[in-house]
Amino acid sequence: MTAIIKREISSFFSTPIAYLVIGLFLVLNGLFLWVFNGDFNILESGFADLHPFFQLAPWILIFLTPAVTMKSFSEEKKTGTLELLLTRPITKTQIVLGKFFGTFILMLLALIPTLLYVFTLWQLANPVGNIDLGSIIGSYFGLLFLTSAYTAIGIFTSSLTDNQIIAFIGAVFICFIAYYGFSGIESATFLEVFSLKYHFESISRGVIDVRDIIFFLSVSTFFLILTIFKLK
Repeated sequence: MTAIIKREISSFFSTPIAYLVIGLFLVLNGLFLWVFNGDFNILESGFADLHPFFQLAPWILIFLTPAVTMKSFSEEKKTGTLELLLTRPITKTQIVLGKFFGTFILMLLALIPTLLYVFTLWQLANPVGNIDLGSIIGSYFGLLFLTSAYTAIGIFTSSLTDNQIIAFIGAVFICFIAYYGFSGIESATFLEVFSLKYHFESISRGVIDVRDIIFFLSVSTFFLILTIFKLK
């Protein structure tokens, strides 16, 4: 499985995909948080708070994560290398987990530079350091779990087709449904507990609840299991 993880990461960085994804994520967040006028602009809000970033990031990741995962199995199918991979002395579970962790590590690398926002807010706060670290740490944990779920969904849709565009569109659609769920339907608000958004916002308050973690891990595991069965 380690070999597959290394293979996935090296394949990402041997093409412009990794640099494009990380660059787009940082540029888009940077523009909305520090340059463009609007509700997400931290400087205009007058508060040393990263809440706008944690509102914006899940929506950007809904598109960027599928853009990375869409080639995981689709490209293997199209080039005919999937059959070769399946003949190797590794299990289908190891193949799926290898591709999952390879992609997840890349998305983690995209999140690490955003820690600069925390340092910037720390310096801008009055007095210096007067920020809610508990909420920020909780929100970063929430983003990690959310990215994990998005990645598992993207890996699954990629296993369904040899067309990367279809895999991308399918992953974006399922990620959107999984994140937003029934939050916009007033008559179905009781179902929002089944959305990723509900549990992400719960963790973002700074209190890491085991129930939220179990929900995220369950969603990720569910789609990974579906992918394994699809390969079988």
